[in-house]
Amino acid sequence: MFLTILLQAASAAGLSKVGAAFAAAICVLGAAWGISRIGSTALESIARQPEAAGDIRSGMILSAALIEGVAMFAVVVCFLVLFV
Repeated sequence: MFLTILLQAASAAGLSKVGAAFAAAICVLGAAWGISRIGSTALESIARQPEAAGDIRSGMILSAALIEGVAMFAVVVCFLVLFV
């Protein structure tokens, strides 16, 4: 069922558009996984050494912002493939 719908969408929209949609989904999932790993590791580090919480938190926010920025660029490129 799902495969036939996917094949119909691929033939109607072109394989490049379906590929761009999958690429956008993979980018978002990768960014979410990376940010969740950063958050869990930072919380574990703060639990082990509470006096370094400020430094750990600032590093966590900076890393999460950089990952989110790279993911946003990737999603924009995928949207450019879809609409241009």
